[in-house]
Amino acid sequence: MPDNYFARYLPLLIHFLLAGALACAIVLLSWLIGYRRPTRAKLSPYECGMIPVGDARERFSVKFYLVGMLFILFDVEAVFLYPWAVILRQLKMFGFWEMLVYISIVLVGFFYIWKKGVLDWSMTSPRRGEV
Repeated sequence: MPDNYFARYLPLLIHFLLAGALACAIVLLSWLIGYRRPTRAKLSPYECGMIPVGDARERFSVKFYLVGMLFILFDVEAVFLYPWAVILRQLKMFGFWEMLVYISIVLVGFFYIWKKGVLDWSMTSPRRGEV
């Protein structure tokens, strides 16, 4: 075993350097050797086989992002149900009542966003200051 502490990490450093050099070499060779024949089809944005219409940098409604964030939020909250279900017999009635409180808090949040109209896409845009 080497006396120097950092000498033990020398093989790891060599590995990182070789991997980085190989990645750079592959990218450089593909840039040097590869064909570059731009056509109209290659330069157009890919739209699942449909002809693109309008600007590619079109603005999305804020509701699109709100629904995305709410999906992630409720999805993560649903993940907490699995470990609870696994150890439910050990927790007995205490675990049941605690999960009932948890689910009621989640449902209160769900009904709140439902009442605010965040999930309704057919509504017109709210006035300034409203959600």
